[in-house]
Order: sequence, then structure tokens, then C-alpha cells
Amino acid sequence: MQIETVGVKFKNGNHVYSFSPNGLQLQAGDYVIVESEKGQDLGVVIKQHEMIDPSTLLSPLKNVIKKVDKDVVDKAEEYDNEAKKLLPTVKKMVKEFGLDMKVVQVEASYDNSRYIVNFTAENRVDFRELVKKLAETLKKRVELRQIGSRDEVRMLGGFGPCGKICCCVQNMGEFDHVSMKMAKNQSLSLNPASISGLCGKLMCCIAYENSTYQEALKIMPKVGTQVSTKDGKGTVVFNDLLKKEVDVKFVRGDDTEIKTYALEDLKFRKDEDESKK
Repeated sequence: MQIETVGVKFKNGNHVYSFSPNGLQLQAGDYVIVESEKGQDLGVVIKQHEMIDPSTLLSPLKNVIKKVDKDVVDKAEEYDNEAKKLLPTVKKMVKEFGLDMKVVQVEASYDNSRYIVNFTAENRVDFRELVKKLAETLKKRVELRQIGSRDEVRMLGGFGPCGKICCCVQNMGEFDHVSMKMAKNQSLSLNPASISGLCGKLMCCIAYENSTYQEALKIMPKVGTQVSTKDGKGTVVFNDLLKKEVDVKFVRGDDTEIKTYALEDLKFRKDEDESKK
């Protein structure tokens, strides 16, 4: 038996979480109030009415409480802008407590009932006394939330080495897992400094483009493979995976020549094990 869900995304996040529509007719783009572990929260529907197997859920499905109009969204943004102005105050208090943490952003809940202080830290931080002091000073319930370096860039924004706005800021998807194997698939430099973004981790675009390269690798000849061309037999020395073009080297006596061919103009045998890579 499958159950109906909707996918909801929250502010400053790329992850999409499943909720029960609770009998509501919801469309992608609708703003909703949902139940969360920290209380009620505001999110936007990304995936509408999807049927899933309940056995795939890691925890019980929470409900969408209601759909809200633009006035609520605008008010939430107003509260958030006011909360951001508290950043210098919070940073000063963290310094006074001598805590080894970096405050990234202060935000407000959609109803302005609490402040959320987002921070990064290398190690575990005991901020219990700080929370008490913040609540006393700001006259509101305060929640401290430790985030990762990717989340920090997502919140603050910035430009990647390519000169364009970071992928995570553009809400291009969830790319928390990026591996060196993906970089190898794309024939990128394996020097971490060359393929890392502002967050210090492997660039999100490597994961974003990986599926395209994986599909190309399944059909392209491996470097070193013997191929037949209209000019005779040669050896593959380079693959342009995006253009589906192959550089082939010919050795004729003491002469060496490299020519470029479209994939469809080549004939070669691709081992079954190699086609799975």
C-alpha cells in the first residue's frame, strides 16, 4: 500500500522533504505551513502529490497544516530581514563567551516566534550558556543550528571558480555527495585545490554534470583501445565525452599522426565489463 506525499523545501536549503498533504489540494509553488521537529515552519511545495512506499521513510510522515497566501510569505521575509540585522550583536556575544564558532547568519521563524542562529564549527561547541544569554538579550526563544560549509556558501552566496554564481545558490539540486571518482570520469585535475569551490569541498557542478559523463563513458572507446576508421586501424589517445569525438593515433613506420573522428565513424569492440564503468 502506497501513501500520498508532497515534497517541500525550506528557506536556505536544497533538500526536499516529504510531508503528508493532509487532504489539501496542493500545487508546485504553493507556500505551506508544516509540522517539523522544531515546531511549525514555512516551506514551498516542490513536488506535488507523489505516491511512495511507506517502508522507504526513515521517520513517521509529518503533515502539511495549511496553505498560506503571499501576505504571510512577505511578512516572514520582513521578519527575516530584521533578524539579519542582529548578526553583529550575536557575533559580539559569541566572542565574549570565547566560543570557537563562526556565526554565519541569523534568521527568524516565519511567525517571528524564535530566532535561528546558524553557525559553523570544527568541533562540538557547548553553547548552552550562550543560548540563555541570547534569549535574555533578544527577548525571544533562540535556536542554535550548526551547519556545514556547503550550507554556509548557500546562505551567503558567491561566485565559483568558473565566474558564475555557485550552483548551490541557484537551487540546482542536492549535491552534498561529490566524489573524486566523478572528477576522474570527467578527466578533471585530481588536485583538490583545482576542483574545490568556495566551501572548500569538491564543486557541486561535478555532481551536476556527472550523469552526462557516465552515459558517454558507456559508449565511448577507452583510451588505448584499437579502433577501425576509414583511414585504417589506430589507437584511441583521447575522448571528448561531450562532443562524442575521439582522437586516434596512427603509426606508419617512423611517422605518427593523430586524427579526430566522430564516434559513429568508428568501429571497435567494447568489452562487457568496460561498458559497465
